[in-house]
Amino acid sequence: MNKRVVITGLGVCAPNGVGLDNFEQAIFNGVVGIQFDQELADLNFGCQIAGKPDISQDQLARYFTPLQLRDLTATGIHYGMIAGVDAWNDAGLSSTASESVDYDSGIIFGTSTLGVDKLVAAARMTDEGKVRRLGSAVVIQTMSSGISAFLGGYIGAGNQVTTNSSACTTGTESILMGYERIASGKAKRMLVGGCNDSGPYIWGGFDAMRVLNKKHNQEPKKGSRPMQTGASGFVPGSGAGALVLESLDSAMTRGAYIYAEVLGGAVNSGGQRGSGSMTAPNSEAVQRCIKDALVAAHIDPKDIDTINGHLTATGMCPTEIKNWSEALGRSGDDFPYINSLKGMTGHCLAAAGAIETVAGILELKTGQVFGNVNCDDIHPDILALVEKSKIPDQTIPVNPSILAKASFGFGDVNCCMLFKKYNS
Repeated sequence: MNKRVVITGLGVCAPNGVGLDNFEQAIFNGVVGIQFDQELADLNFGCQIAGKPDISQDQLARYFTPLQLRDLTATGIHYGMIAGVDAWNDAGLSSTASESVDYDSGIIFGTSTLGVDKLVAAARMTDEGKVRRLGSAVVIQTMSSGISAFLGGYIGAGNQVTTNSSACTTGTESILMGYERIASGKAKRMLVGGCNDSGPYIWGGFDAMRVLNKKHNQEPKKGSRPMQTGASGFVPGSGAGALVLESLDSAMTRGAYIYAEVLGGAVNSGGQRGSGSMTAPNSEAVQRCIKDALVAAHIDPKDIDTINGHLTATGMCPTEIKNWSEALGRSGDDFPYINSLKGMTGHCLAAAGAIETVAGILELKTGQVFGNVNCDDIHPDILALVEKSKIPDQTIPVNPSILAKASFGFGDVNCCMLFKKYNS
């Protein structure tokens, strides 16, 4: 029999709020963290707006030693450490003594590409024959597992310490992987989440694909428009989200505060067949993933109160809503409440699922569903399936009990998770 798994810590470093309290206030008040980015304009990007966490060197000094900060330019590691350390501390946990190892605790913290700025600089120096001048900070910043290595050293983790990478599904997938490790009895606690670098080297490829919004450079806060007729591409974002997952037995033994229970989930791929491709989801696979998650979580579709969607503000939003409706067998006024954080943060790529899950857990904690910003022109294909009142444009008190969170990523990969308000 699987062990019950709960969430005992949250941490976030998002474009609209760094730190859990700031983020909570931001999401329930519709604060948008997307701004005009002069660097993107100088580099002739079509999209010149982006979401980046606002952090200072003084803040970084609270999470890294002076030696670690020397030449540490990988923003994803900055964001991931802030979110991960905050989540660990929020759970009432601390790092082990320097000579001790915590074999009951592990880390699965995902990312896409880390330290691209550092990698570009290192490549130039290598081409110039200056290999000996690269320094010792290149490898740890440019390997994807750099973030889990930093966090593992901070907490003294002795269980599995690894990094997953599955495009936009990464953050949500890390939660499922951590859940499964605890449920199977292989760990007591797992620090899970996702992070993503910011900057032109990360976002340039998307701009070249013409999937970014270039119509709102003069109105940054109106640029990310999930589910809207006027959606014209996603806005790039960055940051990190983190959660401490823990067996219920462990949490109760130490008297930890419990945010919510993880009920389970599912992950799959559409194989890039049928309607699926490298950049578009196979709808059959998406619906199967949602249904499999419900089975794994022992949840009836009618019991879902709210959905935190992937909903990127591209032409795929109506397709996603249709997939939810068909997978759940619910439509009109019977459809759950649904929202997208991306209107406030942009699409934070590998960090998106983790940041958005933190937002969803805060909904369960506070009994509210946050509103969709820029929600003044909902796509008619969506309104044909969902009652407009189920797409709130401001925070509403509905006391949700069951939350569904899904992410769908490049490569036609999917992950869906179910969470429940904790009742002792």
